[in-house]
Amino acid sequence: MDFRKLAAQALPRGRGFATLLTATALTAASIVAANAQAQQPAPKAAPKTAPKAAAPKGAPKAPAQAQQQAPAAQQPAEQQVQLIYGPWTKFCLKGQDANAKQVCFTGKDGRIESGQTVIAAVIIEPEGEPKKVLRVTLPLGMQLGYGTRIIVDSNAPAQSPYVICFANGCMSDYEVTPELLANLKKGQNLVVQAINSNGAPLTLPLPLAEFAKAYDGPPTDPKVFEENQKKLQEELQKRAAEARQKLESQSAAPK
Repeated sequence: MDFRKLAAQALPRGRGFATLLTATALTAASIVAANAQAQQPAPKAAPKTAPKAAAPKGAPKAPAQAQQQAPAAQQPAEQQVQLIYGPWTKFCLKGQDANAKQVCFTGKDGRIESGQTVIAAVIIEPEGEPKKVLRVTLPLGMQLGYGTRIIVDSNAPAQSPYVICFANGCMSDYEVTPELLANLKKGQNLVVQAINSNGAPLTLPLPLAEFAKAYDGPPTDPKVFEENQKKLQEELQKRAAEARQKLESQSAAPK
């Protein structure tokens, strides 16, 4: 997928340009939701005398209406996904209009071994505008009423609703305050939380090592970015093939 073409389409549309980085590799992000459903055992019916289950401490809060309608059932276990990460990358682009302003993006994604991206975060900085936005993108299949929640290390969490969904995933925006930016620069992990279709909390960490270097440094050349993405995809495909081969060998072995 050519991220420059995506940028050219998105930049003139104001907030729409925020889909740029997350759309570069999220073409089939809904796989994580399917994986989570496959791993999640069927919930047991709660006894009639059971009290209403409370949401887990680390999960985003549901709207009041959703909380009132929630059945008294056992809370599903938290879902965690093993991820492979790309590096924090910064690039700056302009739209095709003569008066178009430059927009800079600093982002990172996490993928499963098959190469599918399941979490992405990108800071969007339009030239000449004081407000910066951190946009996180999660797979389709999340419970939209809960929104998302972000936590940097042990700092206070922040919560935000989903703003829009595309075929590549659903997006949630956070204002990048000076405090949040400082925490990101000195932090260890940016943790993104959501609730999946089974009602289980989903926790997706993004390591912050090299974030400050990428954010404060010069933009990456688009050709270098594309080449790095190609190498990462090839490595992931190699791992996936090796995993399939190992599984087939185990299945064929006599019992």
